Amino acid sequence: MNSCWSIFVFCLFLAPTSGYVDNLYCGEKNCYEILDVSRESTKAKITKAYRKLAKVWHPDMHKTDEKKDEASKKFQEIANAYEILTGEDSRNDYDYMLDHPDEFYYNYYRYYKTHTAPKVDVRVVIVITITVISIVQYYGAWANYQSAISYLCKDQKYRIQATNIAKERGLFPVANKRDARKSKEEVKEKEEAILKEIIEENLDIRGGYSKPTYRDILWVQLVFFPYQLVMYIKWFLRWVWKFSIMKQEYGREEKLHLIRKNLKLNTSQFDAIEEQEKEDYLSKELWKKTEFEKWKQAQEEELLSKRAESGRYKMIRRYMKKGGPGQMTFGPE
Repeated sequence: MNSCWSIFVFCLFLAPTSGYVDNLYCGEKNCYEILDVSRESTKAKITKAYRKLAKVWHPDMHKTDEKKDEASKKFQEIANAYEILTGEDSRNDYDYMLDHPDEFYYNYYRYYKTHTAPKVDVRVVIVITITVISIVQYYGAWANYQSAISYLCKDQKYRIQATNIAKERGLFPVANKRDARKSKEEVKEKEEAILKEIIEENLDIRGGYSKPTYRDILWVQLVFFPYQLVMYIKWFLRWVWKFSIMKQEYGREEKLHLIRKNLKLNTSQFDAIEEQEKEDYLSKELWKKTEFEKWKQAQEEELLSKRAESGRYKMIRRYMKKGGPGQMTFGPE
């Protein structure tokens, strides 16, 4: 931002006298004339002209110091013109300046932008961005899964079940004659590792804390997106044909899908619900909009009733009736 402002201030005090400006492109000279080519010349022809002139004006081709200095300046001038005319963006900007010499400030802006902008392919930026997101996404999901396992390992209910399974498999007790030299900490760490492995093996964690798979990675999702889009269209057309046109009855999966939509849950959130609770939803026919609205209203009324019976809620209501956070009290004068 400061650089752009400096350029702007500099432009205000610089009074252009022609279409050519010192230190801009080839300065007061014409880049095409330096290489002895025309504006219609192709990139190949410009390259050929550059090589021809470079052989003549290369400093190594001259013997005296004076000639070398003169050749060095000329060679830099030729190389600069070549760089400008062989770059697609820089040549377009230069041609625009030749056609619009009066637009001094805009020409200076275009030159500055082209020569200071990072030369990075947008495709490379996209690939790197998606890769970084995929890595962060996977390790974030893995960290959530590990935290869920660690939490379950501390729950006594699951620890007891895992301990019984370990005993049945002959994994407990850990300490035996071969492990006599191990310290208590080492034995405890081994026991915890066994319990964690058993809990991880037997529990099906769903929802946001489920074990991540390759399908959760953004790269994989993007690759499979066309296939998923086709499958969704196929599923949608099948749904319309079966249930809207043919008026067939919903199956169990279709009912659960409608219940999930009514609850406004995504697939992961709905999968995390216990099967018993899903069966309860099915028995109440919550896939039907009218039945769902009745159930939802009953749930809200029940929640309000529980709040009304709560001692803390009553205390808050009394506090709000007395004026709430805006009430004022005065001490004795």
